[in-house]
Amino acid sequence: MGGKLLLGASQSHAAASPPLSKVATSGLHGEDSPYFAGWKAYDENPYDTTSNPGGVIQMGLAENQVSFDLLEGYLRDHPEAAGWGGVASFRDNALFQDYHGLKAFRKAMASFMEKIRGGKARFDPDRIVLTAGATAANELLTFILTNPGDALLIPTPYYPGFDRDLRWRTGVNIVPVHCDSANGFQVTVAVLQAAYEEAEAAGMRVRAVLLTNPSNPLGTTVKRSVLEDVLDFVVRHNIHLISDEIYSGSVFAAPDLVSVAELVESRVRRGDDAGVAERVHIVYSLSKDLGLPGFRVGVVYSYNDAVVTTARRMSSFTLVSSQTQKTLAAMLSDADFADAYIRTNRERLRARHDHIVAGLARAGVPCLRGNAGLFVWMDMRWLLGGATVASELRLWDRMLREVKLNISPASSCHCSEPGWFRVCFANMSLDTLDVALARMSRFMDRWSKETAMSTLQQQHLLYHTL
Repeated sequence: MGGKLLLGASQSHAAASPPLSKVATSGLHGEDSPYFAGWKAYDENPYDTTSNPGGVIQMGLAENQVSFDLLEGYLRDHPEAAGWGGVASFRDNALFQDYHGLKAFRKAMASFMEKIRGGKARFDPDRIVLTAGATAANELLTFILTNPGDALLIPTPYYPGFDRDLRWRTGVNIVPVHCDSANGFQVTVAVLQAAYEEAEAAGMRVRAVLLTNPSNPLGTTVKRSVLEDVLDFVVRHNIHLISDEIYSGSVFAAPDLVSVAELVESRVRRGDDAGVAERVHIVYSLSKDLGLPGFRVGVVYSYNDAVVTTARRMSSFTLVSSQTQKTLAAMLSDADFADAYIRTNRERLRARHDHIVAGLARAGVPCLRGNAGLFVWMDMRWLLGGATVASELRLWDRMLREVKLNISPASSCHCSEPGWFRVCFANMSLDTLDVALARMSRFMDRWSKETAMSTLQQQHLLYHTL
């Protein structure tokens, strides 16, 4: 009886429910971006070779499935890695674990991070802080390095999810550092300085520069000279550098990755540190290189003792399960497997990259020359009616609604040159990729005919006007 009365009272006052927090009602979730709208269109009508061959093909998801069979093969050959190993092992995994993470896993992660950089940088397991993915790692660093209202400088084009990941809960601003295609979108000191001054003029205090290396969405690595310039810039302005190197093991062609860790170690060795090391923080994850986004394993690696200490305290909000750590520790500690996986994965990514670039070229669509990542930066600027965001979004909508391809427009990446699109190629089978390329080819043929017809109509109108 009492329960019914309470329920009735609750229902009668539903219209006057108390308000939610500013964070909950903020528009900084970012889900009104075309980047997320394309995902929604795919979810509502997903392509399936048998049950829905006319559905949307998901080319907006940077997921690596080209080497998943290698992981499955390892677990078949080593079932103990994925199993509980009996009651005693179950108890070890189920009970409370240190926030620092399992020592065996941190050692395995440090070793793996060294391997994918060719041994050109070393990582101390005691400086590794585990997080539930790179998203959590980047947000955690933002909480540690900034205050609400402060600014991060991020070179464009950048990963659309940063608008949500770095701003929504932290109250921090992102100031885009506008790069352009004239130099392959490599960041320069001039554009960094311009963004810094823009932030200051708006009353924001700049706290850090965030680089993605290799770049998402460009699929390119940052040049050594550029990294040196950025390091000098952050020292000069007394700010931090966050280097998101989540794709560091997915570099499949020259030039090789130059990790900021290499430069830090080099400067320390020659006695030219000048306060650089304590400003540098690296983000990594197994979501891309190993294709394990569902495992939610990320890393904050910092050369700053205070940042490491604080990150460990805050990591209680983003812990990685002990069972996940146990399984991956076994896998990554197997040197033969890790070496073979890195080599084979790079070969497969290179083959897949070359396949999509060649297919797009046959359709008449060029791409920025890339050497890393799970995507290409496709150039369709010449298809726009004008170099505007509006014309880009009209083309994007047509690609989504007519061609049934979900690709990410440049404007969602804050690129200052409308008409570029990020196209992912590693999250699907080769057969599905070929279906997507065939759709693109038919679209380009149709576009050429439409353009030719429009030209004839304009000539005809001009003739009769004269």
